[in-house]
Amino acid sequence: MNTYEYAVLRVVPRVDRGESFNAGVLVYCRQRDYLGSRVHLDLARLRALDPTADPVAVAWALQAAADVCAGAAGAGAAGREALGPRFRWLTAPRSTVVQPSPVHTGLTGDPDAEADRLLELLVLPIG
Repeated sequence: MNTYEYAVLRVVPRVDRGESFNAGVLVYCRQRDYLGSRVHLDLARLRALDPTADPVAVAWALQAAADVCAGAAGAGAAGREALGPRFRWLTAPRSTVVQPSPVHTGLTGDPDAEADRLLELLVLPIG
């Protein structure tokens, strides 16, 4: 078993109201040299919190976080950082539409499967 860290990506359509819903997870496991993300934008939840929110812009912000996590070609300087600093950059507090939760820890033998499990447990609709 290896120690891993994770944070939840929250969508805050109106930062002034502070209402949010979970839309993704970031998982970092230093021992396995792993940094992964899973995202899922629930449009019904977005509309419930802010009927005027732009779903394309919110989806773009979530995908940008996933791209940085993956080190995608268009992810800029943050996407070229080593995995640890990249995870720290992604989990730094910010006041934007997509915000990270505090970082939590756990133990896993398979960080990629853990990312899937956390997405199901913390992000996807129940049922």
